[in-house]
Amino acid sequence: MADMESLSDSSGAPRQPAFLWDFWYPAKRSAELPPRKLSSAQVLNLPLVLGRDAQGRAFALRDNCPHRGMPLSLGRFDGCNIECIYHGWKFDAHTGQCREVPALAVGSNVKVDRLFAQSFPCREQDGYVWVFVSDPERPQAAAEEPLPVPSLPVFSENYRVFFHYVLLPVDVDQGILGLLDPAHGPYVHESWFWRSRHAQRDKEKTFEPIPYGFRMRAHPPSANTLLYQILGVYGQPVTTTIDFVLPNLRIETIRCGPHWFSNRTMVTPLGTNLCRMDFCAAWNLFRWVPFVKPIFGALARRFIGQDQRNFQLQAAGLRSHPPMMLVGDPDRQARWYFALKNAWMESRKTGEPFRHPLTEPITLRWRS
Repeated sequence: MADMESLSDSSGAPRQPAFLWDFWYPAKRSAELPPRKLSSAQVLNLPLVLGRDAQGRAFALRDNCPHRGMPLSLGRFDGCNIECIYHGWKFDAHTGQCREVPALAVGSNVKVDRLFAQSFPCREQDGYVWVFVSDPERPQAAAEEPLPVPSLPVFSENYRVFFHYVLLPVDVDQGILGLLDPAHGPYVHESWFWRSRHAQRDKEKTFEPIPYGFRMRAHPPSANTLLYQILGVYGQPVTTTIDFVLPNLRIETIRCGPHWFSNRTMVTPLGTNLCRMDFCAAWNLFRWVPFVKPIFGALARRFIGQDQRNFQLQAAGLRSHPPMMLVGDPDRQARWYFALKNAWMESRKTGEPFRHPLTEPITLRWRS
């Protein structure tokens, strides 16, 4: 029974997923944030108002006026301050500090500069607007130095990029388990350009711990996948490395001499049972081939659409709160995810250093 683990609690009901705080999350694509316009978003059940100031710098505040809760995204923005449409309170777009309360009489003893709308650290990188979301029960975490914003690995100056996202009607744990599942490919992604369920082979991969995650060591890509087979035209060894890093990142890097392809998939919880899966890819492969980007985009959208449909079907089954389990090596990465998640939450709760649950390399075996 050591190779089996229940995903249910002692009563037989599914475990309730917990959000991971004190991480950077992608809130919007940079292209979706025009200058001097307010835009709303949601991450970890938190409503956000996003925008760019007069200098083009992105900002993020909680999308509620601290006075009566009116969404600030409905307000007016002059490139510096946001004005609430309910009573005209104005807030600095970056710090959230209140600048004006028009209803106060001259000489009022109210310290307006001590009023704040909640603000969040905000950065732009790799075509996304990232927001650092600290634990609301640990407000001091906002003053701590956050981890670096995640970056997409690139290995040359000139490359193509592709972005796509879909919504998943499941909780964040189920979304992450989909990223870490090596066995669903022949069934969910059965395609002429990927693989057939009849072409399954035994796989053996070695994993090692990395900060806040684990890595599938560099290895030759699957020989039963057509897209990987095409790389043989370069006549050089091909290797694939796959990382998973808390809270939600799966990063795959394919190297073929000076040629490379990298992609990052993120499952971000918007609410309790709604996630957004963001996919971005960069590559310098097949630069001489016309229409590479639209062809890749069509295949990627189809592939990701298969995942989205699978989650939509799974969501119907999850409505009855069924008992679930993790079994053997195919589900080992899922078990590591829960162990990493628990270690992170314990570290934040106690203030003790993060203790990685993986201590040494381990080889897993499965069939796909």
